[in-house]
Amino acid sequence: MEFKFGGSETNQKTVLGHPSGLFVLFFTEMWERFSYYGMRALLVLFLVSSLLEEGWGWERSDALVLYAWYTGLVYLTPIIGGFLADKIFGYRKAVVLGAFIMTLGHASMALEGMSNIFFYLGLLCLILGNGLFKPNISSIVGQLYKGNGKEKDAGYTIFYMGINAGAFLGILLCGYIGEKVGWHYGFGLAGIFMFLGMLQFYFAQSIFGNIGLSPKQTQDLDDSVEDTIEEIGENIEDVADEAENSKVVRDRITVIGIFAVFTIFFWWAFEQAGGSMTIFAADYTDRALEGSAANTFKIVNTIITLVPMVVITWVLIMLFKQTFGKYSMSNVWLGLSFLIIWGIVIWMLKKEFSSDATEVPASWFSVLNSLFIILFAPLFSKVWESKFNPSGPIKFALGLVLLGIGFAVLSYGASAIPEGAKSASVSLMFLVVAYLFHTLGELCISPVGLSYVSKLAPLKLVGLMFGIWFIANFIANFLGGITGSYIDQISEEYGLSTFFLIFTVIPIAAAVILVVINPMMKRMMHGVK
Repeated sequence: MEFKFGGSETNQKTVLGHPSGLFVLFFTEMWERFSYYGMRALLVLFLVSSLLEEGWGWERSDALVLYAWYTGLVYLTPIIGGFLADKIFGYRKAVVLGAFIMTLGHASMALEGMSNIFFYLGLLCLILGNGLFKPNISSIVGQLYKGNGKEKDAGYTIFYMGINAGAFLGILLCGYIGEKVGWHYGFGLAGIFMFLGMLQFYFAQSIFGNIGLSPKQTQDLDDSVEDTIEEIGENIEDVADEAENSKVVRDRITVIGIFAVFTIFFWWAFEQAGGSMTIFAADYTDRALEGSAANTFKIVNTIITLVPMVVITWVLIMLFKQTFGKYSMSNVWLGLSFLIIWGIVIWMLKKEFSSDATEVPASWFSVLNSLFIILFAPLFSKVWESKFNPSGPIKFALGLVLLGIGFAVLSYGASAIPEGAKSASVSLMFLVVAYLFHTLGELCISPVGLSYVSKLAPLKLVGLMFGIWFIANFIANFLGGITGSYIDQISEEYGLSTFFLIFTVIPIAAAVILVVINPMMKRMMHGVK
């Protein structure tokens, strides 16, 4: 009997029309993103908080430099992690090992009060664990589907929703507990769910059959975009010769390089979200709400918290129906994680409603990115499928313009803040609108860029091209943090409004260049749309 999907017989049982194993990966990735974004939301806030607030009292510039190194390196280590999985571990062992190392990292950060060394050791573990986890769980997703058609695209879309669900809950809950209860509790909470996610994956991994086993256990079955580094090395000369002799291949590789350069401009500005924009939220935004404003926020916060939780719990129940008999231990750990998360959600909402006034956590604004993605991703998907679907360069240009508009809103909001001011009380709506435009820009660039890499790259160079894409993200994140570290220096000399104006002008200028070279790039893509 031939199976429709890759993996075991149990994996042929579907949830929402997709193999059950996809949702094992969905929840594993959700908890990993919960841990990553939960910690990311706290990092800069913790470092710049005073000693009386149990932070380290760092200068903003120093905190943002560390943020630059951390968010940059998490895009470099996946290149190494993918290689190790291909050559030694296999995808499944790499995922489990990466999750375990990240769990140790969060545990170590939770002990930061005992010694600073635990904090730095924790960051190192998170960077290394992410390298083993990030590229390899995505590779398993691809191998669940035997074709490269719409089913696989839809599968990745569902997986992407798991990413955003985890980011949403991680920022919301780790941020709240870190700021309201204690930093080490926020760091530790992220680790708890990473550990539970690892256990539910470990006890259900046989659902994937031969997918993701180590090279010693089975022949390499990888026909996805994560082609092995070894295979690329063996064929690089042949492909290089082909590129020399084929103008089409050479032109398409050049287009990937151009896209990579312009994606640096986007993420360089976008990643201010966890850095300078978080500082703006903490020190320059009026987050103290009273009366009707406080009640409105509580109601909105309750709705945007409970609706995703209900939807995800519904998916969880459907997965239980298909897999509990075969993978009961995995389901037990997954069910336990949701009991804990529901308990924390109810406690948080009850605590907020018990007070007449409320102070919006500075980390809360980062939640808006995931929320807006969930709301607007279906709309953008429909537009890209319609007759209004623009070319790749135009989509990139649109994303850069939307990003610039978001920073223009922040620049306008900061225009009344005196030069060198260390605090202010700007309306929180400026940040809300900025995050809206930034998310709309992300939807024009992030999924589009990855799609074009897979379409334009020669088959034997797909892995290498994605490696280049990761390097571009490393450069962007690192430069974003370094640029953000000049927030005080620029603010003192020219004003905070000018600081955000930098992130308005440069992305929009890059967008203009893309529009100008769009005809050339379309020709160089040789029919790829």
